[in-house]
Amino acid sequence: MKRNIANLFLGGALIGLMSCQQPQKQTAEIPSDTLHTTLDSASFGSKVAGKDVKLYTLKNASGSTAYLTNFGARLVGLMVPDKHGTLIDVVLGFDKASSYNNPAEPYFGPIVGPFGNRIAKGKFTLDGETFTTPTNNGPNTLHGGKKGLHFAHWEVKEANAKMVTFTYTLPDRHEGFPGNISMEVTYSWSDNNELTIHYQATSDKKTVINLTNHAYFNLNGEGSGTILDHQLKVFADKYTPVDSTLIPTGELAPVKGTPFDFTVSKTIGKDIEQDNQQLKFGKGYDHNFVLNETKVDGLNHAVTLTGDRTGIVMEIYTQEPGIQFYSGNFMGNKVTLKNGKTDSFRTGLCLEPQHFPDSPNQPNFPSTVLNPGDTYSTKSIYKFSTTK
Repeated sequence: MKRNIANLFLGGALIGLMSCQQPQKQTAEIPSDTLHTTLDSASFGSKVAGKDVKLYTLKNASGSTAYLTNFGARLVGLMVPDKHGTLIDVVLGFDKASSYNNPAEPYFGPIVGPFGNRIAKGKFTLDGETFTTPTNNGPNTLHGGKKGLHFAHWEVKEANAKMVTFTYTLPDRHEGFPGNISMEVTYSWSDNNELTIHYQATSDKKTVINLTNHAYFNLNGEGSGTILDHQLKVFADKYTPVDSTLIPTGELAPVKGTPFDFTVSKTIGKDIEQDNQQLKFGKGYDHNFVLNETKVDGLNHAVTLTGDRTGIVMEIYTQEPGIQFYSGNFMGNKVTLKNGKTDSFRTGLCLEPQHFPDSPNQPNFPSTVLNPGDTYSTKSIYKFSTTK
């Protein structure tokens, strides 16, 4: 049921105030400044590039809370309970909308596209016509170019206490991509701590599309330190090796016998410093894993990630064929996060369900072509629980 948006903002602010007044359990394992968020509608919202940016608050029956904003249709924060029942913010981000308008560090929590990940040399061909996109990552295009969806002001189609739907139409040839691409992204937050992101898109011209969310996670809490002791299992027997510019070679290589074997849960740091050419290219993990179609309720079970100190478990289920794992290799104390800590080296990680990088130039990869008259539709679920 639709609600008056102004009332939703007021409700979000009151929820934020109430949560600050409630006593919090303290644990020996986690610094106290990771146990809360300072997010509220009044202090977060502002104008960015002359347009209003607002905070949307989704809260479930247990008190777990997701925070979203229309600037970049991004996930700003996510409060979920740890093994002691204490709410922990597991998503890195900022407490003011204006902080997200940063070309040097633009990828905290947004929807990226119209083509998430890399396109080699900023070029691809459709029906004999070559399209050129901005090269913003060495010689390649990354996440839709310099002015991708992460800097878009999305409209709010519908919002209530459990979901928000954002819409945006990318104009024809914006950043070189063909077609007026109309997109809709719905975030839903359930009472059993499942965050579902549903993506839809249509285009009036043949184009390419690969949407995903680029949240940085730390299941010990934002600002709590490295992610290297997190336990990770990836349901993938193969991955896509890359060249020195992180473009896939086209090979689907087995993970067995390599540092990329996460078929059995292990710490992220266990093999990350091995003398391996692929790890050198990525300065750690920055690779696409080919999911092996382990199905749960019709979706690919992509990963299981466990915070070593909180016992928080995040499982990702998706309709996508791959997931990009990025281990925070280029984080470097460049920005200040919500709790006052900086984005230190490998203090966050990204797990991005998506089609494979450079798919428009790789005929052996699953297609990312969207034809006029067709609807792109995909969803991913992030389910949070705790260890026993």
